[in-house]
Amino acid sequence: MGGLWSIDDSSRDSDVFTTIEEIVFDEMSHMGVVCNMLTTIGGVPRVADERLVPKYPGPLPGGVRPELSVSLTGLTKQSLDMYSQIERPDDPVVDDREIQTSIGAFYTAILEAFGNHQNLISGTRQVTRRMSSHGRGNDVVPLRSFDDVKAAIKIIKEQGEGTAASPENPFPGHLGELAHFSSFREIFHGRKLMVVSEDPPTFDFQGSEIPMPRTFPMGTVPRGGWAEGGLPVSIKVRNLLGTFNDHYSSLLRFLEQAWQAEQPSTAGQRLNKAIGEMRELQEPTQQLMRIPLPDGSGKTYGPEFRYVEART
Repeated sequence: MGGLWSIDDSSRDSDVFTTIEEIVFDEMSHMGVVCNMLTTIGGVPRVADERLVPKYPGPLPGGVRPELSVSLTGLTKQSLDMYSQIERPDDPVVDDREIQTSIGAFYTAILEAFGNHQNLISGTRQVTRRMSSHGRGNDVVPLRSFDDVKAAIKIIKEQGEGTAASPENPFPGHLGELAHFSSFREIFHGRKLMVVSEDPPTFDFQGSEIPMPRTFPMGTVPRGGWAEGGLPVSIKVRNLLGTFNDHYSSLLRFLEQAWQAEQPSTAGQRLNKAIGEMRELQEPTQQLMRIPLPDGSGKTYGPEFRYVEART
């Protein structure tokens, strides 16, 4: 989200903005489906807990890509490389590097666990949301059987990684849409991915140019937030950070409560409130991105994504 919000208003009609926005909607759908995976086996999503909310810079959860440190910053070549490393499949069609700790491998392990414990799948507290306007596989659907879980994990993996034969997203919002990994690599290389030989199909970044959009030069958020980074933080910045963190934390609480609800109507209301809180995040973010850091680096502030308890 920080990368998307760092794109200047003058570049909001760029291909890069559209591509990253599509990926954001895919990831929202994935989170909803994963929450349904938890509740269908009697679990409860825990996302509104200061001890569990990810800290940045820091590792990915679940032992995925243990060598990778994920940070909060604006859209740059470096952050695009980080995004693509998060989504990198074990056997990418455009890279020979072998890695066996991918998100896809993580979901394969989850699927195996479901396969070994199919008796636990009960279909309880399943939240639904129509999101197919953003892609054929993007509806948040109930998971009441092992086949439902298998289909959901297939969508998550292939939207993120593509398939062994193609870098395309098999569940696209528009014809020719690439999976997340290849989309990020296109923007990183500044060129469209294209077929360069047919037998076997070989892909390379030799297509038309993809210009980088104008962006706010957001710096990298220090671990613990800007106040922990050794630079003075003004009252204005503190207030904007507080506003963002309050809305972000309310968003997480409403999401958690949606999957705790016994009635679908209540779950839907709480999910709508979470979406409302999400829409409140962009304004303080872009205000922060217009305020230079006081170190002469030319970089600016940006959101911290810190969880804070509700104000009483």
